[in-house]
Amino acid sequence: MEALYCSFFLLLPLLFGSSDAKDYLVGGKSDSWKIPSSQSDSLNLWAQNSRFQIGDSLVWNFESEKDSVLEVTKRDYVTCNTSSPIESYKDGSTKVKLDRSGPFYFISGAEGHCEKGQKLIVVVMSHRHRMFAGVSPAPSPGEFDGPAAAPTSSAASLRGGFVVALGVVMGFVLT
Repeated sequence: MEALYCSFFLLLPLLFGSSDAKDYLVGGKSDSWKIPSSQSDSLNLWAQNSRFQIGDSLVWNFESEKDSVLEVTKRDYVTCNTSSPIESYKDGSTKVKLDRSGPFYFISGAEGHCEKGQKLIVVVMSHRHRMFAGVSPAPSPGEFDGPAAAPTSSAASLRGGFVVALGVVMGFVLT
């Protein structure tokens, strides 16, 4: 019985796991905030392969005299409207904290750049997806008009499996 309790306390941290916030360099490299050379160079393809959590941050590096990053509404993203951004970042070294779940829309503030594809949609997972989902479904196309969320990490699957195993072990202990 003592071994069972020791195992329980050793495995308990897996249940709660660490939720360290991460900084994501947009596009994975410092010169990514630019007009894409092709559709395959789109920042949305990069975003589709990333798993964003509440508390993570996006980091942009760009020439502040030539460009900016605008956080906009979905409508302004689709129409490339730069006149009424939610936030405007012009310093050349921008860090934006993702403080809620759902989609975030970003476009270039440089004239004509958004229309040529310099824009980004990031979908942030909810806490619920992080804690309980082994594989989360992609959002429906009508819901976000942006990149689908990637499957959750194996760490989330491990935590979910641990919860099931813990229930089985506790069932044996209580019977």
